[in-house]
Amino acid sequence: RAWAVDAEGDGRFGAAADAWRAVTDVLGPDDPAWPSGVGPLLMGGLGFTGRVPAVDEIWAPFGATSLVLPEFIAAQTGGGAWITTTTADGVAAPGMRPWDRVLARGRELAHAPAAMVARPVSLPLTVVGEQPDEALWRRTVGLFAGAVGRGRLDKVVLARRVVLSSPADLDVENALRRLAASAPESTVFAFHRGDRTFIGATPERLIRTDGRAFRTVAIAGSVGRGGDAAGDAALAADLLASEKDREEHAVVVAAIRERLAPISERLAIEPEPRVLTLRHVQHLITEIEGTVHEREGLLALAERLHPTPAVGGEPRDLALSLIDEHEGFDRGWYAGPIGWLGADGDGELMVALRSGIVQRTRATLFAGCGIVADSDPTREWDESRMKLRAVISALGRPVDER
Repeated sequence: RAWAVDAEGDGRFGAAADAWRAVTDVLGPDDPAWPSGVGPLLMGGLGFTGRVPAVDEIWAPFGATSLVLPEFIAAQTGGGAWITTTTADGVAAPGMRPWDRVLARGRELAHAPAAMVARPVSLPLTVVGEQPDEALWRRTVGLFAGAVGRGRLDKVVLARRVVLSSPADLDVENALRRLAASAPESTVFAFHRGDRTFIGATPERLIRTDGRAFRTVAIAGSVGRGGDAAGDAALAADLLASEKDREEHAVVVAAIRERLAPISERLAIEPEPRVLTLRHVQHLITEIEGTVHEREGLLALAERLHPTPAVGGEPRDLALSLIDEHEGFDRGWYAGPIGWLGADGDGELMVALRSGIVQRTRATLFAGCGIVADSDPTREWDESRMKLRAVISALGRPVDER
């Protein structure tokens, strides 16, 4: 890292934007010939709540927010391959020019293994902890569904944390290759802090900006995969016809519309959801795009949207208070915004789903389900297990899997 910004609390989006703007004023404007995603970039995450994790918490090395300007960035776009290097004062060795650092790093990468193919994994993974357990999950789903049924709120998202243990160190690099191979429609990510790596493959974009234009998506409502194309189609049809899932999805679309409409010159929302098919699960999805009246920047729009009802609930404040009271663990960066931010204030933030922290022989994984009035605890439990499969199968083999 050449430079980084750490921020916390509700004001972390604005604080990060201000700090980055001060740096980019020194760096100067982007070259107009650079494609999006090339040049000096911040990369990292802003956490779900902005709360600083406790020192003994699994999230402690990540902080509430951590956005890093890397010393070395390699980017490949449709227009070619690009290298960006940033050297902070005092970082380069005496007599070493910044370009020498680039060449030295390039030589290191040139000697990396040529074959970057995902290998099969057979390490047995044993569940050594989960929060909440199934009994508490059932009670909490019933509590949340009852609150929705009484009209206190429209939706609330309940998450669970599962800790898996392996007899040997888990191979993070191979897990990333497996995720990239198995989830080409998702964004694969890894952020390393201390002895821990937060990895995942998320299908959900929070916001992408390009000048005054933006793109986002509503994803809510889930069903499993069938054994073949006909089975997938039948389950997809059931999902599209499900009142429970359509209700859950509509809450997310309405909330995004409400938060973006006041600042939008144009707001285009697909009239009907469609089904997005992933390796282990299918989702209802609605694409949303438009232009804002005045250029807001990525972090300003992200602050308006996060957390969407897809990961928090609606009304937002009441849902978050219920999550705080009953979920029982710190979400950290799970379900928070992760991604990159360019020197011009544009970039892309995803929602950190289908994810977990790997720490040597342990993996702490996360999954959540949207609860509405007619949510069934058994179905929601099964859905959470289904959502965990992508990362579990990339890391190893559950001991109870046949």
